Amino acid sequence: MIRKILTLALIFNLTACAELQEVVNQLPQGGTLGNAEIASGLRQALDFGIDKQVTKLAQTDGFFKNELVKILLPEELYKVDKALRDIGLSKLADEGLKVLNRAAEDAVKEATPIFVDAVKGITFADAKNILLGQDNAATQYLTSKTETALYSKFNPVIKNSFSKVGADDIWSSVINKYNNLPFTNDVNPDLTDYVTGEALKGVYTMIAIEEKEIRNKISSRTTDLLRKVFALQD
Repeated sequence: MIRKILTLALIFNLTACAELQEVVNQLPQGGTLGNAEIASGLRQALDFGIDKQVTKLAQTDGFFKNELVKILLPEELYKVDKALRDIGLSKLADEGLKVLNRAAEDAVKEATPIFVDAVKGITFADAKNILLGQDNAATQYLTSKTETALYSKFNPVIKNSFSKVGADDIWSSVINKYNNLPFTNDVNPDLTDYVTGEALKGVYTMIAIEEKEIRNKISSRTTDLLRKVFALQD
């Protein structure tokens, strides 16, 4: 027992006694984990989440057919959507929604290298806080480390994607038809900024789902390292 407590004291860098005792009580029987193993386990969990979920989002319909992250119209365009549908232009309205999601799917392909760099930078102190944190603690860490860089990367890609997937032409037609209707106020939303923000939300939402699975379902811990590390927080 003395050896186990001393090892844990080293692992957790002399954290508070109450916290250390809690971890001791949770530790599964047999062996201890070193700092490097715990940090590696957290990196592995995040790598798996990024590979599994971000890859899905980057595919065709990754956003558009996923109700958890599907990008809907911004509030100021609800009236545009309704007005077009009321005059029989539902197909145009549907296409306008689809191309917003296509642009997000295109942009997410740029995310993985930024996430990989952030995961590589996880220290043991980071790993300890993540391991003992909430179900989305790892996702919160990634958000704090990547949100600014991802926004800067996503925004120009989405802007270019609007041209590539035809969003510029479609939305120009949508907005012009709406603005030409009688008794309406002209609209000119910044769709690039809006879709960039929604794409970021979608990415973090899906990574959080994967993190929660690994934390709460032993069957989702598909390697020995994941099983050993996350047993500490069970």
